[in-house]
Amino acid sequence: VQLQASGGGLVQPGGSLRLSCAASGRTFGTYAWFRQAPGKEREFVATISASIGRTWYADTVKGRFTISRDNAENTVYLQMSSLKPEDTAVYYCAARMSPWPSTYGNLFDYWGQGTQVTVSS
Repeated sequence: VQLQASGGGLVQPGGSLRLSCAASGRTFGTYAWFRQAPGKEREFVATISASIGRTWYADTVKGRFTISRDNAENTVYLQMSSLKPEDTAVYYCAARMSPWPSTYGNLFDYWGQGTQVTVSS
């Protein structure tokens, strides 16, 4: 079982990036994105139920980020727009078997390796 995150990079404030997380080895019920900035604790970003598509966002990204999934490809995406310097962090995708979205990282059993997002001019 593996989660492979990609798509990070350097972007100017106000710009956009799309992160991808490809899952292999099994089908999951729920995916999520978390992030961790230097010197800070890991925080929830967004989650989606793979079966019903229900989503949930952190208040800090609501209206700017969109989580989506492609069940055929077993891939989840995080479209990030209107990026701010405070969005700079390592972004991690996570997955679990339950179909119910969750904002709690300790409820996710599988984690990707992380991809760096840097928002700077």
